Amino acid sequence: MSAINVAVVIVNYNTATLTLNAVASTLNKPHGGRSIAIHVVDNASPKGDFDVLMRAIADRGWASTVTLHASALNVGFGSGNNMVLEKLAAPLPTYVFLLNPDAMLENDTIGILADFLDAHPGAAAAGAGIANHEGVPVTAAFRFPGVLGTFAAALAFGPVSRLLRKWEVPLSPTTPTQPVGWVAGAAVMVRLEAMRRVGFFDPAYFLYYEEVDLMRQLSLQGGEIWHVAEARVVHIEGAATGVRSGHDSPKRLPAYWYESWRHYFMKNLGRTRAISAAAAWYMGAIGNTVLELLRGGRPQTPKGFYGDFWRIAVRPLLGLRPLPYE
Repeated sequence: MSAINVAVVIVNYNTATLTLNAVASTLNKPHGGRSIAIHVVDNASPKGDFDVLMRAIADRGWASTVTLHASALNVGFGSGNNMVLEKLAAPLPTYVFLLNPDAMLENDTIGILADFLDAHPGAAAAGAGIANHEGVPVTAAFRFPGVLGTFAAALAFGPVSRLLRKWEVPLSPTTPTQPVGWVAGAAVMVRLEAMRRVGFFDPAYFLYYEEVDLMRQLSLQGGEIWHVAEARVVHIEGAATGVRSGHDSPKRLPAYWYESWRHYFMKNLGRTRAISAAAAWYMGAIGNTVLELLRGGRPQTPKGFYGDFWRIAVRPLLGLRPLPYE
């Protein structure tokens, strides 16, 4: 088999130890005999991560395979990846493997995904199955978000979720290998040429929804997005960002989450459907609060949601200026 170059990109922000574990887990795998180059971007970490990473790369003898890049500013996940993707020079790698700093390869993930893309020329991206630190599978494959899916997620009520199942965004954690809407950006391999055609990540996203948008653009260009269950990573969700998916905590969401939500829906669904999705989220959140109070549970709406969503996401949809995140 002829070697196929794979560029691995890891964006670090205050997670130097996790990043080094992710690099080590990558170097310890055979990659199906392919040659790889690992690029680590330090996103202006304020705690001295760049020096820690630089010393570790030298001390561990990784310098021939691992390149460290420094960003002068914390530009977010998508733009951090773009720093590397836009600089890749000839001979260009065929594939780019995006790996979160809080994820580690469980098996020969890169080799499996590259083999899959070799065998499926219509596929633009292939994402790995993901387990948490206890080995329990978590959702790694999704439908694209829309109005009904937003309502179902906000309401979080079993009978309604079953009724709206075909619009729900998350697929089962045990989803077999199949084409999907989008896959988790924690561990995904993408054809570099396909990424170049869509202009890489949209820099308007600081964090969240950037991979959803990228895969939507790839799909609009005719590329398939596949979930490949045989490839596996372990992901310590939230370790790098402090934000966890789902509704297991009422923790307040950062302003950039709402900004990314607004930009995604405006860009991909248009103003009218974005406003409808916002209304659906409000109605679902109110319904969830009522249901949880009636059964003595805890409402699953993020802390400060009603005001934050209005100030940051909804007002601009209505043509008003956003208000400060207080």
